[in-house]
Amino acid sequence: MIIPALDLIDGQVVRLYQGDYGQVTEYKVDPAEQFNLYHQAGANWLHLVDLTGAKDTSARQLELISQLLASTPAKIQIGGGVRSEQDVIDLLAAGAQRVVIGSTAVKQPQLVKQWMEKYGAEKIVLALDINIDQYGVRRVAVSGWQEDSGVTIEALLDDYLTVGLQHVLCTDIARDGTLNGSNVELYIDLCQRYPQVQFQSSGGIGTLADIAALKGSGVAGVIVGRALLDGKFTAQEAFSCWQSA
Repeated sequence: MIIPALDLIDGQVVRLYQGDYGQVTEYKVDPAEQFNLYHQAGANWLHLVDLTGAKDTSARQLELISQLLASTPAKIQIGGGVRSEQDVIDLLAAGAQRVVIGSTAVKQPQLVKQWMEKYGAEKIVLALDINIDQYGVRRVAVSGWQEDSGVTIEALLDDYLTVGLQHVLCTDIARDGTLNGSNVELYIDLCQRYPQVQFQSSGGIGTLADIAALKGSGVAGVIVGRALLDGKFTAQEAFSCWQSA
């Protein structure tokens, strides 16, 4: 399925280029209206990133998030600086169906595994951003891509499978925000290795052909953010491409 995405800073829809807060593109759209447009086009799931909360968890946009979630009938997964159990509780209480956890899942796996056991593996999405080196080793980056964790994605997935891991959003950092297409080979490999995991591809979607290229990869979802906001294609076109490809 196609999962349209919005990133928010102080209630404003934005895009960061490769995770850099210094390279922000603002979009003059109302997030609630945009989500409703996506839902009307066929989106059953939407992806929301609270970039304000990611930078400063005390500034999380909870009131805005609650209003936004109440205004759309679609299911929503939310991420952005989830570092504590209270963050998980707050986002689920705000109406999120799934909470997306990134750096904390890498830095404190025991903690996040406890949350999965407590709230249900279906409620947690691991967001794993990876750098692939010249030898093909896939290491997970943390802290807004600033830091190499030294952990491979395979080691991390194997660890989380012990608590019933279901959902993984995987981004090839080199592709994010570039509109140059996804790393299809990466997703094919991960989906074959871990058939029990529902993978979401993220980063690089710039054309309908990029969506079609992922159709046979095994991914359960394709995150599409900037291309929709930039008008590269419509949400309707994205959905019909995925269904017909």
